[in-house]
Amino acid sequence: MSDTTADLVFTGGPVHTVDPARGRATAVAVRGERVIAVGREEVNDLIGPGTEVVDLAGRLLLPGFQDAHVHPLGAGIELGQCHLGDSTDPQEYLRRVADYADQHRDLGWIAGGGWSMEAFPGGTPTAAMLDTIVPDRPVYLPNRDHHGAWVNTRALQLAGIDAGTPDPVDGRIERDERGNPTGMLQEGAASLVGTLLPEVTLAEQTAALLRAQSVLHALGVTAWQDAIVGSYANMADPTPAYHAALDGGLLTARVVGALWWDRARGAEQIPELLARREATGRGRALRATTVKIMQDGVAENHTAAMLGPYLTGCGCASDNSGISFVDPRELRKYVTALDAHGFQVHFHALGDRAVREALDAVEAARTANGHRDTRPHLAHLQVVHPSDIPRFRTLGATANIQPLWAAHEPQMDELTLPFLSAERGGWQYPFGGLLRAGATLAAGSDWPVSSPDPLEGIHVAVNRRLPDAPEGTAPFLPEQRIGLAAAIAAYTAGSAYVNHADDTGTIAPGQLADLVVLDRDPFDGPCEEIADCRVLQTLVGGERVYAAADA
Repeated sequence: MSDTTADLVFTGGPVHTVDPARGRATAVAVRGERVIAVGREEVNDLIGPGTEVVDLAGRLLLPGFQDAHVHPLGAGIELGQCHLGDSTDPQEYLRRVADYADQHRDLGWIAGGGWSMEAFPGGTPTAAMLDTIVPDRPVYLPNRDHHGAWVNTRALQLAGIDAGTPDPVDGRIERDERGNPTGMLQEGAASLVGTLLPEVTLAEQTAALLRAQSVLHALGVTAWQDAIVGSYANMADPTPAYHAALDGGLLTARVVGALWWDRARGAEQIPELLARREATGRGRALRATTVKIMQDGVAENHTAAMLGPYLTGCGCASDNSGISFVDPRELRKYVTALDAHGFQVHFHALGDRAVREALDAVEAARTANGHRDTRPHLAHLQVVHPSDIPRFRTLGATANIQPLWAAHEPQMDELTLPFLSAERGGWQYPFGGLLRAGATLAAGSDWPVSSPDPLEGIHVAVNRRLPDAPEGTAPFLPEQRIGLAAAIAAYTAGSAYVNHADDTGTIAPGQLADLVVLDRDPFDGPCEEIADCRVLQTLVGGERVYAAADA
């Protein structure tokens, strides 16, 4: 190939560059792994005899999507086990568990997960339900958000959990009126059983990672930030699987790993994290430059840390305002030290108290170290006090949003809104407020907690309604909608910024050719049809990693 011609040219646009200096184009030329020209008819001058020419024919070319908060290994393992996703029917769950147990009689444990809390009263299924179908082997099934696990009696027995077992400091054992465990373990209590599961082999982990990578590439995802790199609950450390995939030339995505902060320990683990950063990283393909700190739980089981108490079933204030997993005073010290070592900090901060504690920690680091280019980000942001919204811009903290959660659905309407004050319920997922205040938005899925499809997330960010919402469903806090261009930017340039991948996320000369082709231009249709778009091609560094049959 001549150095005056392109390897690949997309023509016949449209091209949405996510580059504020250009906006739209109709043609893009690629040589090697990078974009060499963006424009219109003039790009055709770069077509030579060996150039592959793709006529977009009105289909939209975008920068590749990047998922700023995802758990690919856990998702891939779940898909290969007793997978309970894609349903909210308790009887369907039991049927799947029974079928899986029958088909895997050689397994000592029945493991899997992905069930929805909305399927059960109070979000808490019981061991007795599982005992009727699997009485003789232990069963361990995390729910879709992985903040709790459903177990049977045999699992409770093996873990030695009974009426006399105290709750761990970071979790809760659900109990009946006599204090006996019912089979639902919240947060850290799930580890009492999860640590007993057989170890997943490296071959199984690697296969699971590659299974997840295929799913993500088919959805246009070219890069991601793995939100837990390390051992957590019953989730295996994905590091060996990443290394095995890299050594086999099979990892085609660009990955940043967020090293897990052990909340049971303190600053003494920082030297270990520094060593792991060096040992884990493998050049541009895999960087372990981030530390993940989970500051609180989730609202549905009342462990998200709130500035005020949760309500009881009768609408009265309870004595519970959630859990701050890391003492906020110590958090400020830890984040300051991590920032000084050049680590990005990736917070799980869901309740308004956790958000404030995380921002206070970022502020302490900025005060002590100055504004370093560490790009801290706060994920989830379900409830944000209005006075904290401007602080994202002031502190340079990115708002890492999971848009699919910002909609009316049973988990919101039945397990969350009735237990929040009316004021606090109105502070949820303030995407529009953050954007108007000048915050940088990045976006992720938290898969397997929810769908990894960026187009579904973009749909909800714009509409504040799920793609399959029944007709007449009201948008959830519609004043917090954001425009289509802003939502796409969050999934591309915003997540690229979080990943310190500044030569991705936009389409411009010199940028890496991480690209996605959609079957249509969503800007030309009604916003209610955004999720109907399909990915036809995904490219990483100019190489196709996915092509639909009709691409």
